[in-house]
Amino acid sequence: MNTNRFLIADETLYPSGLDKIEWVRRNMALLNLIEESFRIEQPFKGLRIALSVHLEAKTAYLCKVLQAGGAEMHVTGSNPLSTQDDVAAALVHEGMSVFAVHGASPDVYEKCLMRVLESEPDIIIDDGADLVTLIHTKLPHLIPKIIGGCEETTTGIHRLLAMEKDGTLRFPMFSVNDAQCKHLFDNRYGTGQSVFDGIDRTTNLIVAGKTVVVAGYGWCGRGVAMRAKGLGARVIVTEIDPIKAIEAVMDGFTVMPMSEAAKVGDVFITVTGMCDVITEAHMRSMKNGVLLSNAGHFDVEIDVAGLKKIAVETRQMKPNITGYRLDNGNWLYLLAEGRLVNLASGDGHPAEIMDMSFAIQALCARELAVNRPKEARVYAVPDAIDAFVANEKLKSIGAAVDVLTEKQKEYANSWKV
Repeated sequence: MNTNRFLIADETLYPSGLDKIEWVRRNMALLNLIEESFRIEQPFKGLRIALSVHLEAKTAYLCKVLQAGGAEMHVTGSNPLSTQDDVAAALVHEGMSVFAVHGASPDVYEKCLMRVLESEPDIIIDDGADLVTLIHTKLPHLIPKIIGGCEETTTGIHRLLAMEKDGTLRFPMFSVNDAQCKHLFDNRYGTGQSVFDGIDRTTNLIVAGKTVVVAGYGWCGRGVAMRAKGLGARVIVTEIDPIKAIEAVMDGFTVMPMSEAAKVGDVFITVTGMCDVITEAHMRSMKNGVLLSNAGHFDVEIDVAGLKKIAVETRQMKPNITGYRLDNGNWLYLLAEGRLVNLASGDGHPAEIMDMSFAIQALCARELAVNRPKEARVYAVPDAIDAFVANEKLKSIGAAVDVLTEKQKEYANSWKV
């Protein structure tokens, strides 16, 4: 086997990785349909795709769907703690170039990103805009060959829009995150469930009866707050946007600044995309036994460096839980090193939800390969893709929308000016 095409933990782990991929394949009906279509159409024949997304089974199946469409796949993860080594080995076994290791250091993580980009890709599929950022800052010679790319998450879109605004974005990118069938479902129901899957698997503690503080009331924050309430928690929301804050109030949640919430919370979950959401000052006022977790893309929302500075004792309590004792005697417990708790401590979002998000990724990649937009800007996902995904998802679960009668159509047309 040519080891120049991969950097993984252990290539012999592939059997369990293949089992995981087969399980999600059985539960991702939209990607099944797209895979069949791509196999016939071959939209990516002769093209290389560089992909950086959380490397677990659902992502692996997306890679296989793109490969079925003729793509030469070069794959890495978007977070070292979410990489599953057996899944990485399975993709190598399936003939892909894979550079990803669970728990990689920052240097090794960047090395893996760079190795993927050595392929001189035609299309980029990104989660957090790490590949796009590296291309623009360190590998600009790749830009003329790149057709464009797709971005999966809110944080990445923020980075891309900033590049577009200052005129530095050099190729087209589809805002997959902003598709209705992505953020309305993946961000709300996917993040909402997977955050508590990760916390429960990590801590084996009950949520009911606790006070859960959710920082941020975007689509992810809405989902986390909704699931916390459903599990029996008292929920506090912190938010800087007054419109989102009043929405949280009307959804039945208590809203207050973090400086006040820090004193009463039992479990803290940050989902803002912003740095220093929970600071040293906040942590000094927290109760004994508090759980600190982050569900935003980057590990900047909890001031981990500040926590280490004020701790007089540090102890690894169990995998993915680090205890910090402060000088007042209180223990604070940081989950997953302040990184994505839902992915570091589990399999991430449910397969049926990611079926919709990854269907959009696959179809936007096809749009790039076939129609090749020329303008270097952030493109919205075409409405036709959203509609296709919604309709096919309804079919797959045995549901359907109602249909207007001729009289109703005539009445609707009468509204037009």
